[in-house]
Amino acid sequence: MNVRAPALYAHRVENETKLTAGDAELTLEPGHGCRIASLRVAGTELLLQGDRFGAFLMVPWVGRTENGVFRNGGVTHQLPVDAPPHAIHGTGRHVAWQEAAPPTDTTAAYYYDLADPWPYPGRVTHTVQLAPHSVTLTMSVEAAADGDSFPAQAGWHPWWRRNLGQGGQDVELAFSAAWQEERGSNHLPNGNRIDPKPGPWDDCFGMPDGVDVTLTWPGEMRLEVRSPASWVVIYDEQPDAVCVEPQSGPPNGLNTAPRLVTPIDPLEISTVWTWHRIG
Repeated sequence: MNVRAPALYAHRVENETKLTAGDAELTLEPGHGCRIASLRVAGTELLLQGDRFGAFLMVPWVGRTENGVFRNGGVTHQLPVDAPPHAIHGTGRHVAWQEAAPPTDTTAAYYYDLADPWPYPGRVTHTVQLAPHSVTLTMSVEAAADGDSFPAQAGWHPWWRRNLGQGGQDVELAFSAAWQEERGSNHLPNGNRIDPKPGPWDDCFGMPDGVDVTLTWPGEMRLEVRSPASWVVIYDEQPDAVCVEPQSGPPNGLNTAPRLVTPIDPLEISTVWTWHRIG
């Protein structure tokens, strides 16, 4: 990363980093799980506000892990059950992240080292690149050079505002998925792939050609969520927000679709969010 002169550094106040590009402004909270606390375009906030909202990172697993248990070869591990009876959304959202390099006006990079209650050493890095009409997010999960390999997942959980609060209509979702993961009574995929059903959703969809979901606030804003990843969770059961979550695997994927991270083969995932004002 190129380090710019101090006058072009991102604005940092009390563990808050603000990036700006054109009329877009993004606020990161590295001390709060490296959460994207705000994304404003021409003064309009796109993300639901509040400590639980914005856009948080899911790592080293996404969604629910069944009963908080996963296996790596012949070894069984127990994770904290924070969404009984399951473990949910990883540890990254609960820890403070460290600066990987001084931020500029449009870029920032942070990391945290995997530690208890995650049983394997490693490092997670999150990079944010803001442009006037888009933001590119990249996350990597690395195993320690002298450590064991382990299964992992990563993704983002943005809470997009259902209504932008300016007298316009609620957001409309558009996407075409190859399949929907059928959900069992335990709220996890049961292994069956079915044709996508109408919402409301709290469901995982397969997009083998890459995640491609469009959110449109009629007459106001269009936003595209894209990723080379093949999985997305759509959650629209809340009255104030909808979630479009690009991720590297399905819920409970540590057990059902493990992606092994080795000292020479990190897990890498990216997503690009692009917006256009309408009218």
